[in-house]
Amino acid sequence: MRPNDWAVRQLPVGMTEDDFFVRFVSIFQDVASTVFEQIDTLPSLFDTAVAPDSLVRAIGSWVGLDWVDPSLPDMAQRDLVRGYSAGLQWRGTRKGLTDLLTLITGDEPAIDDSGGVYLEDEAPEMAPHVRIALPTSGPATTQDLLRIIREELPASVTFELDIGGTRVHPPVVEVR
Repeated sequence: MRPNDWAVRQLPVGMTEDDFFVRFVSIFQDVASTVFEQIDTLPSLFDTAVAPDSLVRAIGSWVGLDWVDPSLPDMAQRDLVRGYSAGLQWRGTRKGLTDLLTLITGDEPAIDDSGGVYLEDEAPEMAPHVRIALPTSGPATTQDLLRIIREELPASVTFELDIGGTRVHPPVVEVR
């Protein structure tokens, strides 16, 4: 906390004896104090625990999280932004996808994939494929989950998604 006369205290002794000069500096001190108060709160402004709701969604969009539903409860939005930001280093990996789907649905998915890191000329000929089984979709819609998974997986990866034991992607085509 700054004392109320922080700027006046910085004046040389001779200047503090002039009443007009002290009042003049006090005007600038009052204006500067409001600016300092805003600057002092900046670290808290970007803390998802205390930032305003609209700013939490904006912070999410800055890190690529544009699918947070504003109708979700406040704490759920904050948890999504915090969890997604913490997991960015794992994006495109099994751990990253597992953590993200657990965060969204509340249930840990079963993930089986054929991807990996291979020595030169030892990679499989086929593109990697991922099988994802979720017990439930949680508060997310199936379409939201499909869009999120497509965004999180590398572009060359194909995937299957089962929710509650039902195949939702790719759609099952009945042969007659």
